[in-house]
Amino acid sequence: MTLRVVIADDEDLIRVGLRIIIDSEPGLTVVGEAADGAEALSVVRELRPDVVLMDVRMPGVDGIQATRRLVSLPEPPKVVVVTTFGNDDYVYEALRAGASGFLLKRTRPDELVRAIKTVATGDSLLFPSAIRALATPHAGGRTVPGIDRLTSREGDVLRLMTRGLSNGEIAAELVVSMETVKTHVSNVLAKLEARDRTQAVIAAYESGFVSPH
Repeated sequence: MTLRVVIADDEDLIRVGLRIIIDSEPGLTVVGEAADGAEALSVVRELRPDVVLMDVRMPGVDGIQATRRLVSLPEPPKVVVVTTFGNDDYVYEALRAGASGFLLKRTRPDELVRAIKTVATGDSLLFPSAIRALATPHAGGRTVPGIDRLTSREGDVLRLMTRGLSNGEIAAELVVSMETVKTHVSNVLAKLEARDRTQAVIAAYESGFVSPH
């Protein structure tokens, strides 16, 4: 199966560069481009891609607003924020809006390809130190419904998720099966009403369930 990608960025050179990298990879193809958030929404509705690479700073409808609208579609694509600065508040707001992760524009081509394939399979791009740094100014000040309904073991799983561990790594850490971990992760996402692991990790920090420090 070929993964269909849309690139949203107001810089022509960035779009061209990303297209060259993606189209040269077997199993990936760029089906559309957009120069701003409004155009991205239109292109996605028409072409229904699997993944959108979204710049956050664009004129008119920015990447944050566009991401929020995209993930509310009936069959939403996965959104990966592509940014110049990893510590940008815009990035954090895009993650809160529903992006599955972010990449820097200086990311190596192989990392870009791996990121697209990762989010397309339903996983999130979690970079523990980066997410922790972004979340620190917002930590502990938000009430997150459902956080108090987590079982002890689900809490353990969420803490390990904030460290960026995969299901396999969590299973090894807790000495349980992969299926058990998948069940716990699903329960955590459901109770926190989180779209994916990134949203759950943000909720963990913002609620004070886990301290960035």
